[in-house]
Amino acid sequence: MVVIVEPLVESSQRNYVPLRRVNWRGVLLGFVILTSCLIVYRQLDFVANGEYRSPLLTSLEESAGALAGLLVFPLIYLTAIRFPVVSPFRWRNLLIHLAAVCVISIIHTTLIAGLRAVLFPLAGVHQGYGILLWRYPMEFAHLFIFYWLGIGLIYLFHEIRFAREREIRQSKLEASLAEAQLQNLRLQLEPHFLFNALNAISAAIYEDPRAADEMIGRLGELLRQLLKQDRSQEIPLAREVELLQLYIRVMEARLEHRLKLSLEIEEQAQRVLVPQLILQPLVENAIRHGMDPVTFEVKIAIEARRENDFLRLSVRDWGPGIEPSAVIKYGIGLNNTMKRLESLYGNRQTFKIQNAAGGGAIAEIRIPYRISSEDVPAPKKTEAAEHAMA
Repeated sequence: MVVIVEPLVESSQRNYVPLRRVNWRGVLLGFVILTSCLIVYRQLDFVANGEYRSPLLTSLEESAGALAGLLVFPLIYLTAIRFPVVSPFRWRNLLIHLAAVCVISIIHTTLIAGLRAVLFPLAGVHQGYGILLWRYPMEFAHLFIFYWLGIGLIYLFHEIRFAREREIRQSKLEASLAEAQLQNLRLQLEPHFLFNALNAISAAIYEDPRAADEMIGRLGELLRQLLKQDRSQEIPLAREVELLQLYIRVMEARLEHRLKLSLEIEEQAQRVLVPQLILQPLVENAIRHGMDPVTFEVKIAIEARRENDFLRLSVRDWGPGIEPSAVIKYGIGLNNTMKRLESLYGNRQTFKIQNAAGGGAIAEIRIPYRISSEDVPAPKKTEAAEHAMA
């Protein structure tokens, strides 16, 4: 067994926002708010001590310091994302940050001196910056605090962004997983249906070779249509009925006049989105269990109606129904039907099979009523469907 060990990678290789894509309007707004707070604080401090200080002078001093801070902010940002504190190389990066804060402090203080030399005369204020040599250690104390405050805000911003990206990736992964599960369930239906159809054809070969030959031809037509269908989970009800009618034609070749089907689809429901191949397992179950024990006829009625914000699909037969003491066990087709409905609609769907009033059993599905954007023609009637039920 070969074990591949990935090299240790600095967390700086995480997807940090590059400097050119920083929201500079937000940064500028932050500096304006901070500068305004510092001006008010300094001016009120003088007032509280009973001293008079020109508000213009206070504003110029704090603005020069803030503007210098804004100019060195790119250096702080680049240091933060290039040498993150939380990384496998945190001790090395901490030393780099300590060196960076010293260098940036010197640049910051020099910028303050230059800005004061330009801004003060323009405002008609004549006040020096004192001995510049002593200003460097004095301003270092201020910058040291704001440096680490800025580093913390930069990391906080990115951690919030990383958390949001993780949530998006997680939701996409869950959606992909759910889609894969739905696709797997849908793909299970096709071979399940095919095996059942082949079994029916196999049984007909010895009883009625002509019917078996006709079933093979119609099954081929149905399989071609299935292959033409896209892989989407939902299709308009009209298209679903077309696929069902092809399946009915296969069964019709075997049961002939004994299979009677009626369709009652509201016109407005024909464009409603339904899970692909949702009706076939229900009709197959009705054919298998809904045969009249006396006449050997299979009567099936399919209805689709809107009920407020839901679509109700029902498949009813007039067979012996479900014995009260019987334990209903669903096969692959009905089990997959339930799982697909749960995956697609959660608790906004219902699926049940029960005895119908007047005899027989009825399978009902309720799903959200959502209209397809594509135009679909009304489903054509099959020969079996043309025999309306009394």
